[in-house]
Amino acid sequence: MNILKAPAWIQEFNYPYASFDEIPESVFESINRDLEAVLKPNPVVSVAIPAWNEEVNILRSIASLAKMKTNIPFEILVVNNNSTDQTQKTLDKLRIRSVFQPIQGWGPARQMGLEQAKGKYLLTADADGLYPPEWIDEMMAVLQQPGVICVYGRYSFIPNPEKGFTRWKLSMLERMKDTIAEVRHMKRPHLNAYGISIGYVREYALKVGYVMKKIRGEDGRMCFDLMQFGTVKQVKSPKARVWTGTRTLEKDGSFSRTLFVRVAIELRRFSSMFVAQQPHDTKTSLNN
Repeated sequence: MNILKAPAWIQEFNYPYASFDEIPESVFESINRDLEAVLKPNPVVSVAIPAWNEEVNILRSIASLAKMKTNIPFEILVVNNNSTDQTQKTLDKLRIRSVFQPIQGWGPARQMGLEQAKGKYLLTADADGLYPPEWIDEMMAVLQQPGVICVYGRYSFIPNPEKGFTRWKLSMLERMKDTIAEVRHMKRPHLNAYGISIGYVREYALKVGYVMKKIRGEDGRMCFDLMQFGTVKQVKSPKARVWTGTRTLEKDGSFSRTLFVRVAIELRRFSSMFVAQQPHDTKTSLNN
């Protein structure tokens, strides 16, 4: 992980467009050629992506997935989660499957993707994520190990120097995040499961389902419920590291504020990381 700059491959997807109306037809044609070369009608793996008002971000995400280097048959399924912008117009121009979920929320959107997927395995992705060419192979290499029911990968942030989020600062945050993930994994691996990069066996996920209300943590709740069926593993390979923008961090304001907030949260719950979480109803529990 380079502490000074993001990998060169993500620059290909750094489209300058602010809306669907600005996207040239040639861009859609290029992405569709890549999609035709990699997508299969009878997938083993479904990549499911929820999208709410992501008319440009979803283009970047799918463009990166269209560059996958894998022999595993896969499909891309996007769930339009009641978008009010032109997300559906973007989806209609791309040769992928899309469905509409009118119930607002990350859980309902991911549940729709789970139900509509065709693959034996499901990989979750985010509309603002950029996926390296080996992502599917690296995730599946761990997910297909005996006894494994769920896997999660790691992610990094694309620098935004104009907002004060330089690459060296973000790399410091990521190293801290990865270290904390190692501690969490011992007793509470589900707390490391973020929808930007998770994989699981679809048959068992259908048994437990997602929380059907708008609340954060739908991904970790799914992972926790799956633990009754098998083991959760980390995918540590750098080739599986996903990249995303800093918009969630920018909500805190400055980088220093972001760092302070996250350190404070982890310190408050640090001792609990060494004790397994007790069984509970993940569909009604609240975030603490």
